[in-house]
Amino acid sequence: MKNKPKVLFVMHMPPPVHGAAMMGQYIHDSEIINRDFECRYINPSASRVVAEVGKVSIRKIFFLVSHIVSVVYTIITFRPDLCYYTPTSSGWGVFRDMMMILLLKLFKRKIILHLHNKGVSECSGNMLYDFAYKRIFSCVKVILLAKELYPDVDKYVSQKYLYICPNGIPSSNHQYKKRNSIHNPYTFLFLSNMIETKGVLDVIRACGMLKKQGLIFKCNFVGRWSTVTAERFNQVADENDVSMQVEYKGPKYGNEKTEELKCADALVFPTYYPGETFGLVLLEAMEYGLPCISSNVGGIPTVVDNGVTGFLIEPMGVEKLADKMKWLIQNPEIGMDMGDMGHKRFEEKFTLQIFEQNLAAILSDACKC
Repeated sequence: MKNKPKVLFVMHMPPPVHGAAMMGQYIHDSEIINRDFECRYINPSASRVVAEVGKVSIRKIFFLVSHIVSVVYTIITFRPDLCYYTPTSSGWGVFRDMMMILLLKLFKRKIILHLHNKGVSECSGNMLYDFAYKRIFSCVKVILLAKELYPDVDKYVSQKYLYICPNGIPSSNHQYKKRNSIHNPYTFLFLSNMIETKGVLDVIRACGMLKKQGLIFKCNFVGRWSTVTAERFNQVADENDVSMQVEYKGPKYGNEKTEELKCADALVFPTYYPGETFGLVLLEAMEYGLPCISSNVGGIPTVVDNGVTGFLIEPMGVEKLADKMKWLIQNPEIGMDMGDMGHKRFEEKFTLQIFEQNLAAILSDACKC
């Protein structure tokens, strides 16, 4: 029997819970990946909660030293054919990643980088970042989540070394059935950590505009407090006179999150987060037949088919956000059709099984090259 290719995965896994970490966990648990390759997994994350991501501490420095030792030991003993690494795009982590990737190159390993964030083009004008990026991206293959993200790295990565692999999420066990009615009142859902640049406060302000127009609706917010605190959330709700229309429901997982998706008529995710690339929450909403209003940033246009499965607006466009929310309230039947189209798009392109198959094919090709 032919030996399976050996792959060392150096990638983030929870905690903390965020998109890249969840994808790392899916890869770690993948039957397809573990069937087709002999795998070793190392988690480079020293952060325990989302708020610690990107911050330097003494504990993280000690963790980095032990992490380097672990990687070196695994390379020597495991001798992987390919090293899979998930680098960051900005902040001090770029220089940490440069050191780790140069170490992998020192051992003459084939390397493939899977980018779950963006920001390279914004930082490349800085001499130190430019120095790091040139060393990170030389002689490696690169996976992006969507073709729209290529301009972020085109200065350093040739298209001949590029792969596109959209994210996917596990299909739930629920039997999908197209919605034939809306909730009373029409219910929007915001589902993400309470980070201001994810658009939390923009949604509240848009709700204020809807109320001034006499529209009847509700908007639930699900996620952990972060840069937006309870005090700030309530302050903006009071300022916009929507304390009765918006409700913070806390973080929800598993069946509790499923119930929030079932109790909603549409998802609102007007993110302008600097590193936004894909938005897994959009896939969750699409699986449950929800039309999505999101931002024309990162790879989100790959996910949301504008005017077909939802709407894309320019980031920080509160008035446009309110307009699209109003449109869905006033056109519920068309909104349900959009949600149904979104579910079909999810099944065709964004299930976890499709992601695993695509990634396995990419890794197999990278091992041969």
